[in-house]
Amino acid sequence: MSLSDPRIIFGIHSVTPYSRTTGLPYGILRVLGGSSLALSGELQKLMGGSSKYPWAVEDGTISAEMSLKVKEYPSFLFELFLGKAPVEVTTPDTDGTVSAVANKNGTTIANGTTGLASVAAIPSTGPANLKFGKYVLKATTDDDLNIYCYSNIDFARGTDENYDDDTLLVGTAAIGDSGATVDVASLGLQFTAGSGSTAFTINDTATFEVQPPFTKTMAVSIGSNSDVFPEFGALLLAKQRSNGEMFEVDAHRCKGVGLPIGFEENAYSEAEIKVECFYDSQLDKVFSLRNITPS
Repeated sequence: MSLSDPRIIFGIHSVTPYSRTTGLPYGILRVLGGSSLALSGELQKLMGGSSKYPWAVEDGTISAEMSLKVKEYPSFLFELFLGKAPVEVTTPDTDGTVSAVANKNGTTIANGTTGLASVAAIPSTGPANLKFGKYVLKATTDDDLNIYCYSNIDFARGTDENYDDDTLLVGTAAIGDSGATVDVASLGLQFTAGSGSTAFTINDTATFEVQPPFTKTMAVSIGSNSDVFPEFGALLLAKQRSNGEMFEVDAHRCKGVGLPIGFEENAYSEAEIKVECFYDSQLDKVFSLRNITPS
């Protein structure tokens, strides 16, 4: 009788976190640079007297740490490792959105009577020229505004835009009175005055955000004191071998805190996430292994 083929683990196929309450998956991680389950134990040694060697050795604690090297950022990663589930919109939007203007320094720009009533996309022509970004308005006179944009990443959308100078100025708007409108065509934006006479205080500022028409969008705010980091289970599968063999690890109780997000020059982002695996008293285990070679 000859020796049997050795059991081999090759590559990584997927990691699927799941709810410990319902068993339902959060989703699946497929774009992986690798993952591992490190089981490291401690030995407790009895030392004493003149002996250079232990008198006795007993097993101590074992740490089970999972390392996930991910190259994709599905929404559930933010929920599990940063404590907040994102808001996703998957219904296509053909109009784009412009957020409400919010005063940043001073109080005179966002004002429905003596300031700006709103900023919106120019009807019919505006959506095609809306450029993704965060914008700042600065009062230069009692009825004139400078418009600044934090990034030029989307300036080629629709009518090309360019910075006017190193202050990141992209345009100006002369605001009328009593509900008058003024268009900045290259940005796709229409500014509407308040119901009275415009009276900005010079150097006051306000901010707003723009999203062009989209197929989907995601947004999440991280860092609230009320954020919760849930426990979860995780199913890891090695890559299926050419002989059909599959290897599975089911970590029944996991918790992780922190999600590094890398931005490297001309490289895909990769995050290495540390997850602690620990004892599930209902199942009386930490993880389960399965290996199968189908017939």
